[in-house]
Parts: sequence; structure tokens; C-alpha cells
Amino acid sequence: MNYFNYFTEIEEHFQRARGTATFLLSPLDWALIETWKDAGVPLAAVLKGIDRAFEKWRARKRRVRAVNSLAYCTQEVLDAARRLSEEGGGAGSREVEPSFPHQQLRDYFLRNAGLIGQAQAERQAENSEPYQRTSQALEQLAAASDEELSDTEAVEQRLAVLEGKLIAVALQEASEEAMLSARREMDRQLAPHRHKMTAEQLARLERQYLERECLQAAGLPRLSLFYL
Repeated sequence: MNYFNYFTEIEEHFQRARGTATFLLSPLDWALIETWKDAGVPLAAVLKGIDRAFEKWRARKRRVRAVNSLAYCTQEVLDAARRLSEEGGGAGSREVEPSFPHQQLRDYFLRNAGLIGQAQAERQAENSEPYQRTSQALEQLAAASDEELSDTEAVEQRLAVLEGKLIAVALQEASEEAMLSARREMDRQLAPHRHKMTAEQLARLERQYLERECLQAAGLPRLSLFYL
């Protein structure tokens, strides 16, 4: 399995477990997946946690409501990750041998460079330098040799740096009203699940959610290979 399929594997597995292939994950769900990815939670643990959460839900005599958020599975995912680690099958055993056709990578970099340029033009950003530098860096990656593109870990690290700069720009440009609206929506979605998470997990999830919302509002793409 290509580990960069982390997001789509989780989405499809949740849809199968829920029994609704057309169910769409919310921005909060995507942010939650990203916190698991950043925390090194193995894909196998996430899938097992989802299955276990639905097993418990279906075993209930009374089901008050359907499972409408991946956040419902949080505790089971973390328990599965802990058990996997105790059994010696933690993050080190993940399949981390990504393999992308180099032309697919080049197309991805150029597409994102174009989206950044479009966002800059539409928003008429006063500080255009961060946009231009990021676009140029992506174009340079698209022109990289096959040997350079084969080192996917190094490519991902470079993309993480570039994305971090884009996030900083998006946060700086976001209006107070937009940030307040995003935070209220985040709090609404998180309310039923806060008791299942630690303070550290909540802080990480809140940060991921707000960063994702700011990028989306600015029309800026995610750069990580996880979004390829």
C-alpha cells in the first residue's frame, strides 16, 4: 500500500463501515485525519479503530443517532494505536514506500503553482512575494530530475516548508470575522466529541481545522503529497 493514500484509505473505510458510500467527510474530519497523520498514528490502527467503534455502536440496544463524524471513532483509534505499539507494530512498521509516476508529480506541482497564482490574482494580495516564491519553488520541483523526485521523503519535507509559509500568509490575511465564524463552526462540530480527546489532541485538531479553513477561504491548495 502507498502510505500517501492515508487520507483516501481512511475516508473509504469509514464510508464502508457506515454503509453509505456517498457520505462526505466534514472539514473537521479531514483535520482530524491530518492530526493522526502528523502524530504518526499507523493507518492500520485508524482502520481497526473505525471498525471497533462501529462494532460497539451496532451492539447497542438503543442507537439514538447515526455516526455522522469520524470524531466518533477517536477513542477507539487511539486505543488501537496504543495496542499496536505495545505489540511492536507501531509507526515503524508502516508501509512507507511511496511510489508516484514522476509525470504525475510534475503535473501536481504545476497545477498547484497555477492555483496559487490564480488565488493571488483574485485576491489582489498586496504582499505578492510569498505567492510568487511558492509558485516558483513548485515550478522548480516540477523541473527536478527523476532521481530527485524519487526521494519522496525529501520532496514531502520541502512541500511541508512551502505549505507552512502559505498557511502563515493565509492566517495573516484572514479577517477577524472569518476566523470567528470558522471557530464557531469548529466548536459546534467538536462539542459532542471533546470529552473523548485530550487537551493536546484538541489543540492540535483546532489548529489543523483553522489552518485548513484559512487556506480554503484564500483559494490556496494543500501541497503535501497526501493530497495528490
